[in-house]
Amino acid sequence: MMHTKLFLSIATASLIALTGCGTSPTNAQIGTATGAVLGGVAGSAVSGGSTLGTVGGAAAGAVIGNEVGKKR
Repeated sequence: MMHTKLFLSIATASLIALTGCGTSPTNAQIGTATGAVLGGVAGSAVSGGSTLGTVGGAAAGAVIGNEVGKKR
C-alpha cells in the first residue's frame, strides 16, 4: 500500500511538472519540480506514508527547490 502511494505521489508530481514544459524550463522551474518530488518522497518516508506528510513534504520541497533554482 505504501509503495502505491509513493508511486502515485511521484507520478503526480512529475505530470504536474511536465505540464508547464512547453518551452525550455528555467532553473527555478527545474528546482521546484525536483524539490517537490524529493520532498514528497522524504515526507512520505518520515511520516510513515501519510498523505499529509507526503503533501507537506512536496510543498516544502517545492519552495526550497524554487529558491535554490533562482540562485543558479
